Amino acid sequence: MAGDIAGQLRDALRGALRARDMIAAAALRSALAAIANAEAIPVSGSGTAPATSPHFAGTAAGLGAGEAQRRLLTEAEIGQIVETEIGERQAVAAEYEHGGHAERAAKLRREAHALRDVLDRQSG
Repeated sequence: MAGDIAGQLRDALRGALRARDMIAAAALRSALAAIANAEAIPVSGSGTAPATSPHFAGTAAGLGAGEAQRRLLTEAEIGQIVETEIGERQAVAAEYEHGGHAERAAKLRREAHALRDVLDRQSG
């Protein structure tokens, strides 16, 4: 869906790759990975071991036995993840700038700007 934030991030990534803007592409990939990580279901410590395959120790047996449904995030949660990614980049950029690493700070600010553009398009 192109109307959702994750869809717009993917669209922006395709555009950045076409334009060979590797700084924006890195930021967009990072945000998509952060969303995917948030969708992952935490491993439970239930203490019950799944059925194992006779061929590979510690693996689940049967078709689809290793698959788990992912969490469904709301648009607000996804937006918050992207906001966090932006905030982290801006905070580290300020630290780099203070430490005399203007080029690194500029790169992080460009990454934050690429993510902000996606959120601005979503809200506007």
